Amino acid sequence: MRDSTMRPLSWSFVLLDDFDRDTVRTHVRTRREVAVSELRSALDALAADDLFELTAGQVLDRTAVLVQLGNRVAAELTRTVRHAETTQAAEHDGIKTMRSWLIGHARLAPNDASKVVRAGRALEHFPVLAAGFADGHVTAVQFGVVADEVGARERGLAAEQGIDLSAFDQDWAVVAAGSRHESLVSAVQAFEAALDPDGPEPDPTEGRTFTMVKHADGSMTGRFELDAAGAEKAQAAIESIVQADRPKGDERTRTQQNADAFVQLCDNQLAAGNLPMLRTVKPHVVVTIDLHDLVDPATGPGAARTGFGATISAARARYLACDGSISRIVMSPDGVPLDLGRDHRVVTPGLRRAVERRDESCVFTGCHAPSHWCDVHHLVHWVHGGETDLDNSALLCERHHTKVHHGFRVERDPGGRWRTWRPDGTEILLGPLL
Repeated sequence: MRDSTMRPLSWSFVLLDDFDRDTVRTHVRTRREVAVSELRSALDALAADDLFELTAGQVLDRTAVLVQLGNRVAAELTRTVRHAETTQAAEHDGIKTMRSWLIGHARLAPNDASKVVRAGRALEHFPVLAAGFADGHVTAVQFGVVADEVGARERGLAAEQGIDLSAFDQDWAVVAAGSRHESLVSAVQAFEAALDPDGPEPDPTEGRTFTMVKHADGSMTGRFELDAAGAEKAQAAIESIVQADRPKGDERTRTQQNADAFVQLCDNQLAAGNLPMLRTVKPHVVVTIDLHDLVDPATGPGAARTGFGATISAARARYLACDGSISRIVMSPDGVPLDLGRDHRVVTPGLRRAVERRDESCVFTGCHAPSHWCDVHHLVHWVHGGETDLDNSALLCERHHTKVHHGFRVERDPGGRWRTWRPDGTEILLGPLL
């Protein structure tokens, strides 16, 4: 017979239901902060080691352990980014995607940010490989090979053909953990080849890539991949210019001739004036230089700046000005373009140039969208009495222009630094990564 003093079993559930959820959240947050603090302390301790006190074997053992730990950190980053993507966490900072957030706030290169996001989307589809990644036996690059090559399209084809990806998941995990990196690449390529051996001719544009990487001095390196038809077109265009410009005594290498021909091809297209518009103006080369540097015959290294942010000499700017037009912007003593006129509801080309000269890119915190992606935003809309002038203007990309019209706010402080606030009044800060 049950003791009448005993509480009913459901009482414990009521207790849990009434538990202070803030206390639970605080406990979880504290535990997480302790874990992060311990991780930082461990890294500080490792960084303080005198490596010269270690034997060669100890140095190699240490290297192997650090590689494994680095893999585990990369795996946890991937898992976290995937969660942030599915919960749209980037919207907290006014950013649409985690890729954009990683680029603007974590300062990752665009290609690296894309790889992390793609890897996160693949975690649930390859649990065995993901477990090896989490354990540190699989590298981020190895997991990326599978994530990049076996995407939604390939998984769909496998499902249509009744192919069980779990078997491949297990095999790839074994190959990744026990063989050279190239072995996994070959295994994934073999899977792709067998998946659709007699499929339709692929769209050539899907396999084309053209990557341009700009360096601090304004120079650029790049890499491209073209299908056979696209390669034929490119080769024909480049070769026509190379063969048309073969002066006597030309000592350029073939690669130099190809590079000069590529630049000339771009120059020809810009001069033709039939390229698509960049916002409100035709695409053109923009160079900003002080008047005294322009007229001074000295070389003037670093005296001029191009529209895409490169620094060039005054001599090179004068060279470009030989066949270009010159626009004059009067600057104040503190380096700010002076007001170029008021009472214009539509931003004039002159005002736009001044705003681009001052802001250079989107001013929303964490965004670096180039000026040709941006609109000139009225800080106080002209409908409400705001002037169309430099002081009331800000350069914002389309995404963040919309955000600012829906609760976010940008302001330029007296020191000339742009600051951004969320709709709840808190400021978006970049600061050091925590």
